[in-house]
Amino acid sequence: MSRREYYRYAVARIRAMEHLLLDAGVIQRLLDASDLAEALKVLGETCYARSLAENVVHERYDAALEAELLSSIMELRAFVPDKELVDLFRIQYDFHNVKVILKSSFLAKRGGKKRWELMTSLGTIPTDSLIVSVESEDYSLLPYGLPSLIPAALSIWEQTGDIVEVEKLLDAGLFAAMLKVAEGFDEPGVLKWVKARIDSENFRNLLRLKRFGMSAQKAAAFLHSGGTVSVDTLVQLFSEPFESWGRALFHFEVGGAVSKALDERGFDRQIAALEKALDDYCRDAVSLARYSQDALENVLAYLWGKEMEVKNIRIALVSKGASTGRDETRRMLRNGY
Repeated sequence: MSRREYYRYAVARIRAMEHLLLDAGVIQRLLDASDLAEALKVLGETCYARSLAENVVHERYDAALEAELLSSIMELRAFVPDKELVDLFRIQYDFHNVKVILKSSFLAKRGGKKRWELMTSLGTIPTDSLIVSVESEDYSLLPYGLPSLIPAALSIWEQTGDIVEVEKLLDAGLFAAMLKVAEGFDEPGVLKWVKARIDSENFRNLLRLKRFGMSAQKAAAFLHSGGTVSVDTLVQLFSEPFESWGRALFHFEVGGAVSKALDERGFDRQIAALEKALDDYCRDAVSLARYSQDALENVLAYLWGKEMEVKNIRIALVSKGASTGRDETRRMLRNGY
C-alpha cells in the first residue's frame, strides 16, 4: 500500500472530529457576552468544558485553552500513521520552551527568577526532561539540531549578552528543522505549509523592522531562507515603500495577504491586519486537502484550524478583560477551519 492509502482511515477520523470545532455562532456569542465571566460560561457549554473545569480560576483560562489544544494533538497522534507529521506542528513549541529555559538561566545569573510557568506542554519534548538536559548541559539526545544550537546560543550570550541574537539563531534553527522534517515526507503539500510558515515569519519581521527604521542590510539577518519568497527578494522589497509591496509580490501567493494588510490605514492597524492575513495564508496552504480523502495535509489543516480556534477564543476573552469594542475584536479574528 502507498503512504496515502494508509491515510484514508486517518482522514476519516479527522472528518469525524470536525464537529468538535466551534462554529461561527459560538464565537459570536463570546463576542456578545457582557463580560469575561459570561464569555467563560458560553465556552463552558462547548468541548472546552472539561479543560475549564480543571482550571476554574478566570485568570487561568490560558491553561484551559492549552489543555484542549494538547488533547486534540494527542488524539490525532494516536491514529495518524506518521507521528512525525503531528510532531512537525509541535516543533515550534519545543523551540519556544528552549527560549524560556535559556532566558530563565540568563535571568537567574543576574539574580532574577526562572519563569518555568511560561513553558508549554504542547512540544514534543517533555518540559521536565528539556529543563534537565539544558541545565545539565547534556544535549546529546535532543532532536531538531538542538545539541549544536543550544551551545551556540549560550556562546552568543556569553560573548555579546544580546538576547535578540540568541533568538535569531534559534528561529533559524526552528525553520531549518521544520524544513528537514517536511522534506522527509516527499509530499509537496506538507512542504508548502512549512514554506508558508517561513513566509509569514519573514513578512512579520519585515514590517516590524521597517517600523523601527532599520537598514535593509541589518534587516536581512532577521530573515529566513526556505520560504516561497527568497531572502534577496525580501531585502530588495524592504527598501521600497509599503504601497508598492503588493505590486512587487503579484506573482507570489503571499502577495495577496500582504496587500490586504497594507490597505489598512495606520501602522498599528496594518500590523494587526498582517498578523491575521498571514495566519489565513498558512491555512490556505493546506485548505484544499479537505477535498481529498488521503492527503497528508489534512492532519496539518485540522491542527492549524484548532490552533486558530484557540487563538480566536483567546482574542475574544482578552477583549472582554480589556473592554475592547466588538468591531475591533472581530477584525482580529482568524478565518476558521
